[in-house]
Amino acid sequence: MLHELLLALLGYTGDLIVDDRERGPSPAAPSPSDAPIFEDCTFRLAPDISFLDPSERDLIERLITLGFYYRELDRFATVSRNLSWIRSANAAAAASPLERCSDPEKRNHEHPSVYRRAIANGIVEILSVYRSAVLQIEQKLLSDSLPILATVTQGLNKFFVLWPPLYELIVKIEREDIRGGQLLNLLHKRCHCGVPELQTCIQRLLWHGHQVMYNQLASWMVYGILQDQHEEFFIRRQEERDVESAASQTDISKRLAHLSTDDTSLTDWHQGFHIYLDMLPQYIHMHVAESVLFAGKAIRVLRNPNTASRFHGPAASSQPRFPVKIHGFTERYLFSKEMLVESDVIREELLPQSEADRIESMLRDLKESSEFHKRLFECAVDSIRAIAASHLWQLVVVRADLNGHLKALKDYFLLAKGDFFQCFLEESRQLMRLPPRQSTAEADLTVPFQLAALKTTCDEDKYFSKVSLRMPTLGINVKPSLVDMSKVRPNAGGSSGVSPSSVSAGLDGWDGISLDYTVDWPLQLFFTQDVLSKYLKVFQYLLRLKRAQMELDKSWASVMHQDHKEYSKHTKKELKTKRQYLKPAWRVREHMAFLIRNLQFYIQVDVIESQWNVLQAHIQDCHDFTALVNHHQEYLSALISQSFLDIGSVSRILDSIMKLCLQFCWTVENQGGSHTSELEQITEEFNKKSNSLYTILRSTRLAGSQRAPFLRRFLLRLNFNSFFEATARGVLNVVRPRPTLPVLNQPH
Repeated sequence: MLHELLLALLGYTGDLIVDDRERGPSPAAPSPSDAPIFEDCTFRLAPDISFLDPSERDLIERLITLGFYYRELDRFATVSRNLSWIRSANAAAAASPLERCSDPEKRNHEHPSVYRRAIANGIVEILSVYRSAVLQIEQKLLSDSLPILATVTQGLNKFFVLWPPLYELIVKIEREDIRGGQLLNLLHKRCHCGVPELQTCIQRLLWHGHQVMYNQLASWMVYGILQDQHEEFFIRRQEERDVESAASQTDISKRLAHLSTDDTSLTDWHQGFHIYLDMLPQYIHMHVAESVLFAGKAIRVLRNPNTASRFHGPAASSQPRFPVKIHGFTERYLFSKEMLVESDVIREELLPQSEADRIESMLRDLKESSEFHKRLFECAVDSIRAIAASHLWQLVVVRADLNGHLKALKDYFLLAKGDFFQCFLEESRQLMRLPPRQSTAEADLTVPFQLAALKTTCDEDKYFSKVSLRMPTLGINVKPSLVDMSKVRPNAGGSSGVSPSSVSAGLDGWDGISLDYTVDWPLQLFFTQDVLSKYLKVFQYLLRLKRAQMELDKSWASVMHQDHKEYSKHTKKELKTKRQYLKPAWRVREHMAFLIRNLQFYIQVDVIESQWNVLQAHIQDCHDFTALVNHHQEYLSALISQSFLDIGSVSRILDSIMKLCLQFCWTVENQGGSHTSELEQITEEFNKKSNSLYTILRSTRLAGSQRAPFLRRFLLRLNFNSFFEATARGVLNVVRPRPTLPVLNQPH
């Protein structure tokens, strides 16, 4: 009886101790791997045993539950450690698609998991301790002259505390198909219990699970390789359909950057990997996971530098070809041995082997620790991220001359080269009088763009070759430009055939002008599509502003030139009468120019220059790529917010003011101010818009906040004689009749 009890404790039933599953209707007993999951013990004493007392029966019934739990734990370990799926995977890879689809039930039944296998190894360790305890009991029973059940109970007493929770654990794992980071999370929760023996066992299982995680972390953060065949790691490669969806939404931005889709490192950096929250253990914070993601992507970039651009030219064609095996495919590539040697040298320079060894050493220390220390883990990840960010900073800032490209973007996108854009607008002024033609607008603008470069210092700028002019093409509605008033004949009523509203609607035909900046590797890691779109947004705003300022100046010069030409044709009285008649219009022009000039000065000096100095200070002090990206994002956000481009009401008013300025210039220049009704409409609308702008900007929400620290200076320059304040108060509080042509008393 005792021998059969000992065998039952190791999961083997017989005549006296039976398994309810073997007594079922099915004649064939299921194998351990196919056995169903039972939450209750199925080991029982045979009902026909009569020589046991009730107390002995109860004690044996209690003991044999340990045998049931042992067999189930052993079954779980055997199934989880089974490596037959490797052969199945190889066979499936070699099979035809029809054969792979012919047995979906078998394919869905197999769910290999390296984390479960690691936990199974821990369970095997615990089971070996149990078997040793049973062996010691057997030896003690054989040595005793009078063996008793109390000896068995005493030797296995601690397993009554361990086996039920462990069995409940594997039942939950199998029923819910828990794997990967979810399995680590489950074990971490079960570690918090009041039973020291059970806590030690769960911690040992968790240690085995962490060994897999540390191996994956080492592969990812040391070599930049994602080892996750069964999708159990919290870093996951982006699915192709998600990448295609994201790509379709950013086609326009991609044209801005000319990003190379063939560059694997660039694709991986922007949309190759992401954090899979379902597999992220709860005891690992999101910011730590983001550091792991960044470090791995940075290591991939540093270990796989794009050196293809270094090997163009006739010398490459004379180099011998030899096969290179990549991802299991052997192809012939035009790479010479010298090219690969140089590539290895560059890779070594970007990430020295000593730094890789240092990262591996930190992860090895974590792996060898008997317990998971959250603080030590986070410190190690932060240190690794700092190493990767520092070397990535060295690559982008020092090797790729980031500051030079930032200066180029400031020169061309933020109009720091004012002489170039002044010359460009003057050269293209006659062209912009006509509506842009969708088919040739870009080519038409290229000529004045290149002429402006030749007449200024831009032709000698090495970064100018990366700048090109763009105009909206097919598929984008382009509004007609300004109507040439000289070609519009008055109708019978004496007014022009084009109403002010129609002219206003056609003022922004050339507002689609944009710049394209060619970004090479590795600067594409820094100048993303979103970054270039922000630069473009500010550029289009500043170009419209500069065009309005130039037209205001040109209109004054044009009319004065015409006035001097007519000096000899009219008497002094006639000239005086005409000048007196035009004086209100020129007061309006001066009012417009005053507002535009101050707005330009505010944006260029108070906003762009001040934020540029802040960015330069950060570049000098910062040696971390991530921090540098954040500082640059703050720089762009400050440019947009302090220029009011993110406030819809203000940006719409500014657009309207610039359109009114252009409309005024063309009306005066082409009609000579002979028709006052249109000038009255423009003047009244401008007064409303400018007063509304001042009222919004001086509000507590803007002027009293830190959103625009130099806004008060701008308002002070605008309202230096309280003219704007008085006019705005009058507009808000007094309903006035429509004036004929208001006389503005602003001193000049």
